[in-house]
Amino acid sequence: MHTRSIENWQHDHVFLGAHHSQRERRTWLVVALTAVMMVVEIAGGMIYGSMALVADGWHMSTHAAALSIAALAYAYARRHAKNPRFAFGTGKVGELAGFASALILALVALMIGYESVTRILRPVAIDYDEALLIAAVGLAVNLVSAWLLGDDDHAHGEEEDHHHHHDHNHRAAYLHVLADAVTSVLAIGGLLAARFFDWPWIDPVVGIIGSVVIAVWAWGLLRSSGAVLLDLVPAPKIADLVRERLEVGGDRLADLHLWRLGPGHIAVVAALVTDRPQRPDAYKVRLHGFMGLSHVTVGVHCCPGHAEAEAC
Repeated sequence: MHTRSIENWQHDHVFLGAHHSQRERRTWLVVALTAVMMVVEIAGGMIYGSMALVADGWHMSTHAAALSIAALAYAYARRHAKNPRFAFGTGKVGELAGFASALILALVALMIGYESVTRILRPVAIDYDEALLIAAVGLAVNLVSAWLLGDDDHAHGEEEDHHHHHDHNHRAAYLHVLADAVTSVLAIGGLLAARFFDWPWIDPVVGIIGSVVIAVWAWGLLRSSGAVLLDLVPAPKIADLVRERLEVGGDRLADLHLWRLGPGHIAVVAALVTDRPQRPDAYKVRLHGFMGLSHVTVGVHCCPGHAEAEAC
């Protein structure tokens, strides 16, 4: 067989997200912003005695590490996208980074909760004006970072039909920034309440509330990214639609596997049993136009004779 004819049937296995390069650049920029603000908030919180501000600073420090993981994952996936050692490309590198970031988020929640409880038991004096100023600057940095990382990928929310389009590495980076913004808002609210209503206990209570919110986000990210790493079916509706398109006439599916290769990329391996077999391409045509199917393999098993076919 001529080499040219073989190449007609070959294809690459690059299954990166549609905005991979743009998200890589923006993530590195957010890493720099976060690292600078991290130093300012931790130092300011220690100097002026605000637990909410210290919590936000330490929270931001772990986010700086997590965001670095996200940026490095983008770089690694891009550089090794055509490496044949990766059987189905490097699309899942981002899922692994997202899972790691979710673990970091969970640890952050525990750390903030512990420190906040400690401050309830052993209160400290707070310099409100300085702490509020630093918290406000931190919030501004967080909002800029959220704007840099925000795009239509988040507009889909958590609808099941869009799960296979999620870039969990990008989502993890966005959640880290969003968590920073939420803790900054809570810190400002806690500091204002403590100052004007003489409620010093509200500052660490706000820290506990922030830790709960972050823990919930971490759990959601762990579940969604873990599902991709374990090759769970992206969505039952997708499997049902694939089955509906392939099972035409007397053709029946004996085996069907769907899993996610990367953001917006789904692989399908199907085994059909039929008494009127056709070339595999004829069955693949039935899936044309199906959004997200990037790697389709079809096997055909023949049961000669109508009666025998039904007995298979």
